[in-house]
Amino acid sequence: MKQRIRHFIYLILLVLADQASKYWARTFLKKNGPVSIIPGVLKLQYHENTGAVWGIMTGKTAFLTVISIILGFLILFVYFKVPQKRRYLPIQIIWVFIMAGAAGNLIDRISLKYVVDFIYFELIDFPIFNLADSYLTVCSILLLILGIFYYKEEDFAFLDGILKRKPKVNESETSDEKSRETISSDDLYRGAEPGTEEGKTQDSGVDNQE
Repeated sequence: MKQRIRHFIYLILLVLADQASKYWARTFLKKNGPVSIIPGVLKLQYHENTGAVWGIMTGKTAFLTVISIILGFLILFVYFKVPQKRRYLPIQIIWVFIMAGAAGNLIDRISLKYVVDFIYFELIDFPIFNLADSYLTVCSILLLILGIFYYKEEDFAFLDGILKRKPKVNESETSDEKSRETISSDDLYRGAEPGTEEGKTQDSGVDNQE
C-alpha cells in the first residue's frame, strides 16, 4: 500500500510538471515566439495539436478524447495487476510515467480541446511534442527493451487474464467423460454384465469346463 501511495505522489508530480510546462508555453511562447535552446538543433516553439501524438489524426479531438479515456482506464487497470514485488519495480515506475503522460494530454483535450506542444528538434525536423509525449514514448521503448532482455515470458503471467481467455470446458461433455470412465472402470473389476454377449460366452465356457 505504501508503495502505491508513493507511486500516486510521483504520478501527481509528473502531471504537474507537464501541465506547468504547457502553461508556460501558453503564456510565454505563444506571446513572445520561439526560443532557441541549441541553435539549429533544439527549439521551444508553441503549437496547438488537435490530433494525436506527433500531430497525427489532426482535427479528431472528440474521438481522441474518448479513446484516451478508455485507454486511461485500461492503463490504470493494468497497473493494479502488476505484482508488488521488487522484480517488477521497473515496470511499476515505467507504468507511472505512462499513466502521467496519458493523463497530461487528456487534461489538455478536455480543458482546451487541443494539446499544447512546444518541444521541437529542428535538426531532424521532428514533429513538435511535449513532456507528456516524452513520458509515453521513452517509457514505451524502455518497456519493450525490458520485455526482450530482462523479463521472461513467465514474468508476464499476471497478464494472462487480460490478454488471453482460458478455454471454457463444456460441463455436459465433462460429465459424459466421467460417466464413461466410471463404466469402463467398473467393467474391469466386475466383468461383463449378465445377459450380454460377453456374459453368455463366459457362462458357456464355465459349462464346457464342467
